[in-house]
Amino acid sequence: MSMTTATGARTARPRASARLADAVSRWAFMAPSAIILAAMLAYPIFYTVQISFARFDLMTFSAVEWVGWDNYRHVLDDYRFWSSLRVTAIYLAFALPLQIVLGFGIAFLINADWRGRGTVRALFIIPMVVAPVVAGGIWRMILDPLWGIVNWLIGLAGFGPLDWFGDPNLAMAAIVIIDTWRWTPFVVLIATAALLALPRDIFEAAEIDGANWWSMLWSITLPLLVPIIAATFVVRWLGAVKMFDIALAATYGGPGGATNVINLFIYEEAFRSLRFAESAAMAVIVLILTMILTGIFLVGSRALEQRN
Repeated sequence: MSMTTATGARTARPRASARLADAVSRWAFMAPSAIILAAMLAYPIFYTVQISFARFDLMTFSAVEWVGWDNYRHVLDDYRFWSSLRVTAIYLAFALPLQIVLGFGIAFLINADWRGRGTVRALFIIPMVVAPVVAGGIWRMILDPLWGIVNWLIGLAGFGPLDWFGDPNLAMAAIVIIDTWRWTPFVVLIATAALLALPRDIFEAAEIDGANWWSMLWSITLPLLVPIIAATFVVRWLGAVKMFDIALAATYGGPGGATNVINLFIYEEAFRSLRFAESAAMAVIVLILTMILTGIFLVGSRALEQRN
């Protein structure tokens, strides 16, 4: 009995040392890039947090006096900050579900066996490679109240022209349209890859049992794709919450702040009004809110993946 225990102990020690050596070698390869990445991420975050608790001197461009929570109190008492958060929430509530639904719906269509689907897949990549500022400028011309092609088509249908950038509700709709046009192809690519990775034997068995396309979609495909849909939502959430350039190029936050998303408001306060300390406090608040909501979404996504 004791000999067996001694033999097992001797066998366990080489295994433990081998695992340790493997871990050390992996971290040795990763350490240089990890250190550089951590330094590049840590310095801006710590600098932002520092000036958010201080009075900012424009002459030296640095924090000169500790003021505690005063900057945060000013931000929380500013109705414009809450208004920009509300605008951002409205944009996210409309844009994200629309992009997810359109992306997976289009992926279902182009994944079917029909002639020319490869060309259509290639065309869907074009909006992703267009710079956001360029996309905002192009769509500003397309939606122009006087000369835009969209109002021309609306006129052919017998309706009057729409002031896309003068009406607050239409301006938000224009932002959602532009952002959806640009980022739906990203969702399409993820959905297409997910559809191609689904096990084919399940669908073949369903066909043998007499299931039609619709029943396979609702009973097999969608349940299998629920974790992918949740993960795609989290990825797009992290990108959409940073939206800034499209609003800057298309509407510049107008009319009347109807499209003044939080990142555009922080930019205006920092580089137009030169309120860097208050802007840093806003950025910290937004970062904390984003981390909390992202954590909630990740927990929900993991729960959906385990359930399926």
